[in-house]
Order: sequence, then C-alpha cells, then structure tokens
Amino acid sequence: MPNRTPPRARPRPLPRLELAARPRPWACALGLAAVVLAGAWLGLLVVGAVRVPVGPVDTTMALRPSLTGGTRIDVSPLGSLALDSHAAPVRLDVNVDRLDPPRSQALVDHPERISGLQDEIVRDVEHGTRDLAVRSCVAVVLGATGLGLAVYRRPRRALAAGGLALALLAASGASAYATWNPKAVLEPRFSGLLASAPSVVGNARSIVTEFDVYQKELARLVTNVTKLYDATSTLPAYRPDPSTIRVLHVSDIHLNPASWKIIGSLVKQYQVNVIVDSGDTMDHGTAAENGFLDPIRDLGVPYVWVRGNHDSRTTQRYLERMRNVRVLDDGRAVTAGGLRFAGIGDPQFTPDRSAVPGGEAAERLAGARLASALRDQQAAGTPVDVAVAHEPAAAEETDGEVPLVLCGHLHHEGTRMLPYGTRLRREGSTGGSGLRAVERGHPAPIQASILYFDRDSRRLQAWDAIELGGLGLTTAEVSRHLVDENQPGATAPSRSPSPTPPSASPGTSP
Repeated sequence: MPNRTPPRARPRPLPRLELAARPRPWACALGLAAVVLAGAWLGLLVVGAVRVPVGPVDTTMALRPSLTGGTRIDVSPLGSLALDSHAAPVRLDVNVDRLDPPRSQALVDHPERISGLQDEIVRDVEHGTRDLAVRSCVAVVLGATGLGLAVYRRPRRALAAGGLALALLAASGASAYATWNPKAVLEPRFSGLLASAPSVVGNARSIVTEFDVYQKELARLVTNVTKLYDATSTLPAYRPDPSTIRVLHVSDIHLNPASWKIIGSLVKQYQVNVIVDSGDTMDHGTAAENGFLDPIRDLGVPYVWVRGNHDSRTTQRYLERMRNVRVLDDGRAVTAGGLRFAGIGDPQFTPDRSAVPGGEAAERLAGARLASALRDQQAAGTPVDVAVAHEPAAAEETDGEVPLVLCGHLHHEGTRMLPYGTRLRREGSTGGSGLRAVERGHPAPIQASILYFDRDSRRLQAWDAIELGGLGLTTAEVSRHLVDENQPGATAPSRSPSPTPPSASPGTSP
C-alpha cells in the first residue's frame, strides 16, 4: 500500500499582543501630590518639632498642616491661646512644656532681671523660629523623599517628591509672610480655665498704652504665663487697673438660675464696677417669678436694668425696690460705677405671643424717644456715656447721640459701628436661652462681656467676649477685642460721635 502522509496540522494563530494601557497623566499627578502631602506631613510630625527655651520656660515649636493657619499656644494645664497671626496652609503650634526651676529661681533671686526679660524672650523666639524653619525644610524633604522611594522605588521620582515638598513649604512660608498680622496677639482667643484668662492676656489699659510692637506683646504674654507657672496651687489674683472702669454686660437670662453663679464669679474675678442687664431676665414676667431676681441683691455692685419683651411692669416694679438696682425707662439717666447710663424699656410685652406685637415700628419709636432724651442730657451738660435698650432696632435709633449703645434680644453677640459713629454692642444670652436651650440639637452657649472704659474719657477701650458651653457642656472661651481708635499708634477720638445725624423728622420724637 502506498504510504500516506498525514495531513499537516494547521498552525494555531498567535495571540494578538496589545499594548498595555498607559496611565493617565492626571492620575499620576494626583498620586504624586498625595505622596508629597502625606510625606511632608509625616516628616513634620516625626522630626519637625524643635525644643526652644523661651525665658524661664521650655517650649516645643512645630509647624502643622492647617486650612486656616494662625498660631496656637498650649499652656497646659491652663488651656490654649489662638492667634489669627497669618493665613496659610500651615499653623504654628507652641507648647509650653515646663517652667525651668533654675532659670525661674534666678528671676526670683534677682528681680532686676525682669526689666530685661522681654528682650531676652524676643531673642529666644527669633532663634527658635529660625531653627524651626531649617528643621521643617529638612523634615518635609526627608518625609516626602522617603515615602516616594517606598511607593515608586525609583530614586528620580523620590527626589522629585522631596523637591515638590520643599517648594510647597516655601510657598506656605511666603503666604504666611504676606498675610502676617502683627496685631493678632492683641486679640487672642483663650480656651480652658476661665479664671486664668485675665491674668494670661493682661488688662486692657496696659495692652493699649504700653505695647506697640508684636514682639513686645508676645514677650508680655510669655512673661505672664511664667508668673502663672510660678504660682503654687492657686492662680494669682487679677489685679485691676485703678484707672479702668469694668462693666459686665449680660442679657436674656430667661430664668436660668445658673446665671447668677456665673455673674457672681465674673464680678469677683474681673473686679466689675457695674452690671448692665439689657432685658429678658424673666420668661413670662409673672409675680410668681419675682423670687428669681433676689440674688441680684447679693452681687455687691450696682445693677443697671432695662425691660425686655419677656419682662413685665410687675417685674420692673419688683426690681425698683432693690437698693442696688437702677431701672432705666423712658430715657431716664443715672450715674453708676463712674459712668452715665440712659435707657428705655421694650415697648412690647410678648412672653408667649398671645399679645399682638407692635413690630419694628414700635421699637423704632421707642428708640427715637431714647435719642431725644440723650439730646436733652447733652444740652443739660450731663452727656450720657452708654445707652441701653433691649431690641437692636431701638438701639440703632440712638446713632450719633451717644458713643456706645448696648442691647440684646437676638441671643447671639455682635458688634458694629453705626453710620454716625455710635458703636452698637449686642450681647448674647447669659442664660443660654433658658429652657429654650433644650429645644435645639445643640445647646445654646452662655455669653457675657466685660467692657473696659477709660475713667477719664469714659470711652470704651476694649472688651472681653466670654462664652461658656451650654447645657451639659464644660467649655469656656474668652476673646479680647480692642476698639479701632485704641489700637497702638491710633489717635484718640473726640467724645462726641461724628458726623452729627440729621434731626429727627416730625412724629418720631415724643
């Protein structure tokens, strides 16, 4: 049989080779950015802090990523100070670690060294910030390079990550320099133990008159912290400046019994000369509520009061019988604590909205009556220093007739300059909105203010806004504010607001 050659197997087709999809450029860029940011942050966190002796205390300085920038000074166990010193994606953290016993004892043994302590602190801070800048640069480069090497395993990519991190830090430093606010230390926000705030920050008059350079302010701040640490088991008492009048402004207590303890503590701690209550002390104004007012007798200072829309005439008559209470109504003026006050009660009584309110028109009319009374006092040679009303709408009508007007009603604090030169200061709720605090998802804070007046000119020079955590909370914050004309280097204004507003139109005056 003939040999048959088996048929040849058809060759199998080779698999088609496709090029692997190249990564998209934006994905690579995002990945590199993530590596740079994470590496720089880790570097700052691990090796970016420096230990700096500042005067008699040891501190730790560090840069931290932040959306808002600023400076945070932690003074354990007293709390912390926040300063709006700059706007940049990095925040300067300063931890006051401990008081160095030998250096502190040297100050005690040689008091003459106190005079040169501020210059020494300035030099220490400058030296510490230079060291921090160098160490931060090294930290971000090492952190980003190390993480880049771990992720990419390619030295060139790792070095690129380190270079980008250094450029990012340099840009952040330039942003901080461009937005640097040397006056930020004049208005710190203090969190922690409320009792220590006045001692750490200093009194208003010394801030206004003694310091005009940021380094000196910072030196004074650290010096006061040193004094606090040098105390044993109790904080040093706040020594009031005899030339400063202190006014405690409260409002909208709304039958909160805890408010009287807070007010009593503030009166004692800040050496308050007079209390001003801009109304809504009660909730329904009934005679049964009058006993709630009895603690006012024991506060030990004059209590200036105006009626709010939750306070009745019954409430007003009960307060008028107390020896230390000065009830202001219909433009009546009194002198208390070294200042001249005039005020008017709220024309509306709407504790439960059962009465038809007169609305803003009634408030404006009451404010016009108060403005007329202020003009009468000016003409009689007894000008009023502070006007008081409950509603902001009524308070606005006094613009140009008085340097300062106080009000409440809205349960949140605020300050603004009116068009003709009067400053309107609105207080929040010193009772944390009373029983209304439980109606919200978050408790309303308890707010009050300490107002500092120059005894000679009787003009407001600064105020401390005090905020305590509401029902069930234990937080405390004090922020210092200076009026613009009392900023260092500013010239003092005249006593009368200017320009003079136009005279009231017919029908608006009583």
